[in-house]
Amino acid sequence: MLLRPTTEADLERVTAVTVDEPVGWIPADRYLEELKEGMYRPEWTWIAEQDGRVVARALWWGQATSEHPVALDCLYVDPSVADRAALGAALIGAGLRAFAEQGAAKPPLYNLSLPNGWREDPATAAAADWRRDAALAAGLTDVVERLRLEWTPGAGLPASSGRLVFTEGTDEEFLDVFRRIAVGSLDGETRRNLAVMGPEATAREEVDFYLGCPGERSWWRIARTPDGRVAGLALPSATPYSRNVGYLGVVPELRGRGYVDDVLAEITRVQAEAGAELITATTDTDNAPMAAAFARAGYRTAQTRLIWSAPSPAS
Repeated sequence: MLLRPTTEADLERVTAVTVDEPVGWIPADRYLEELKEGMYRPEWTWIAEQDGRVVARALWWGQATSEHPVALDCLYVDPSVADRAALGAALIGAGLRAFAEQGAAKPPLYNLSLPNGWREDPATAAAADWRRDAALAAGLTDVVERLRLEWTPGAGLPASSGRLVFTEGTDEEFLDVFRRIAVGSLDGETRRNLAVMGPEATAREEVDFYLGCPGERSWWRIARTPDGRVAGLALPSATPYSRNVGYLGVVPELRGRGYVDDVLAEITRVQAEAGAELITATTDTDNAPMAAAFARAGYRTAQTRLIWSAPSPAS
């Protein structure tokens, strides 16, 4: 069995792979389009060959400006392989080692998209199970289950109470609000980062991440009460595919007053007034209050995502 990154000469064989399981996968036309844009690359596309035949494929994705891949978007192992999880783990591991040798600061995560209610469908659950085993065996042992949510104009703009004022702010002001919001957060990744890195580094990582997103820094707003107290922040942002909610939060001392609805309403209004026909968002399934806020604002759950990542090293 030969595990290796592809070259341009492999393109036809790479795009000929078809995933016939009921999980998220990358069709050939999308792969080719984003290959041209640099979001997929031959060196980020790995295959396993046996007797000259492609029996497994892993597609890592990054932004067009990324030096290293951000996420594993699609993992496929041919059903004829006796232990699909073992080969999947070997392929993931080979890619992760190569990216580390090339200077990647941390391993890319693995993002698996699943339909709503996937656990009740045996075929979908089986497809998720062997991929889960592959991810865990490859060292991606932190797992988060997230809802992918969508707002469209037909849902109508969510109402705002008008209790908050939204203002611009400096990078340091945003950094301070990020730091405060992280305390007591129900977001799984934030909680893990807090435990390992502390609030300062966690806030800095969040700011740096959103500065690197396609959204504009000028969209960011700090939420304040009428008397000027900081209540939270609203970060409309974007992905390469659509406008999105980005990040929002309320400082601990003002939680429980319904301000989250006002912050989410502001982000939705900004994106809708900019002409967005689709606004996406994500939240952990464990974060029930945030999921409820999205539902009140007219966001519907489009799919579920399982995200595996490498544990953060102890600080």
